[in-house]
Amino acid sequence: MNTREIAEEYRLTHWAEIIQERKESGLSVRAFCKGAGFHENIYFYWQRKLREATCEELSTIRGKTAGMVPSGFTELKLASRTTLPTMIADNRERVCIETSGLRITASNEYPIDKLVTLMREVTRLC
Repeated sequence: MNTREIAEEYRLTHWAEIIQERKESGLSVRAFCKGAGFHENIYFYWQRKLREATCEELSTIRGKTAGMVPSGFTELKLASRTTLPTMIADNRERVCIETSGLRITASNEYPIDKLVTLMREVTRLC
């Protein structure tokens, strides 16, 4: 890593902390920037730079063919299973699916096959 890359990494880390501080403060971007003594455009510039750096890092980690998955989500790959989870009709408004100590309750209008697939994958991943 050369000095230019180290300096860029430092600035990104510094601005990540500032952006996190702004989020935790509960202030609007305008109010936070005014109180901190810099223009909103600088804040948005570094926010964009952080997003770009994060996307580059993710694409490097996952490979260029991998799709982007939003934060808080994980990609579920379907696995074939011969046993289906137990399905219990719980009054006329809800359906409850239980397997391996996991339970999902949903509206009876939600497609059962999607719930079964979800349970299979959660069970496989846990």
